[in-house]
Amino acid sequence: MSDRIAVGLLTRTFPPELVDRVVAECGRPGVRTRLLPPRVVVYFVLAMCLFSGQGYEEVARLLTQGLAWAKRWSGSWQVPSTAAISRARVKLGPEPMKALFAEVARPLATGETQGARYGRWRLVAIDGTVLGAPDSDVNAAHFGRPKTHRIERCAYPQVQMEALAECGTHAITAAALGPLSSSEPALARSLFSHLCGNDLLLADRGVCGASWWPW
Repeated sequence: MSDRIAVGLLTRTFPPELVDRVVAECGRPGVRTRLLPPRVVVYFVLAMCLFSGQGYEEVARLLTQGLAWAKRWSGSWQVPSTAAISRARVKLGPEPMKALFAEVARPLATGETQGARYGRWRLVAIDGTVLGAPDSDVNAAHFGRPKTHRIERCAYPQVQMEALAECGTHAITAAALGPLSSSEPALARSLFSHLCGNDLLLADRGVCGASWWPW
């Protein structure tokens, strides 16, 4: 039941109408009668975040059950093979996911949200982390692999991420990705354009210096 509720919340946050519009604007409308139309692939990629410990086919099964429970799916559906899902993800590409994030990444705090404001200012923060990427030659060449004093090469390439988040809700409103060699300050600077006039930015210790604040 918890899995089905999670998928129901996913479709509420990302309504099918929004997904279809974003896919069409990115030039990936596809054929709706196919086994893996673009809308289903988008929901599959989102479901991978909910069920990160599961394989492709299990994620697809959980997604189908959740969509049916949320009345977003009707009829029977044969779960595609892992290879078919991989091909569909490559065909969809990253552009629809980027555009979808830009559509829904908004502040969520209300006037009653604790820790969301300091006086008239909305509290936001910038911080960074690293994410593991699939082990492929392309990812390794673009993002790079970390090195340690024990081993010369780590198993997975890693992506440097810097995010702008609302303090009261922890909602991420903007993010920047780059190779592992990217510096956190450089990625953080690219997020400044997403700040609003009433934001009070709480920055990580690596983001300091008068040159950072042109205004």
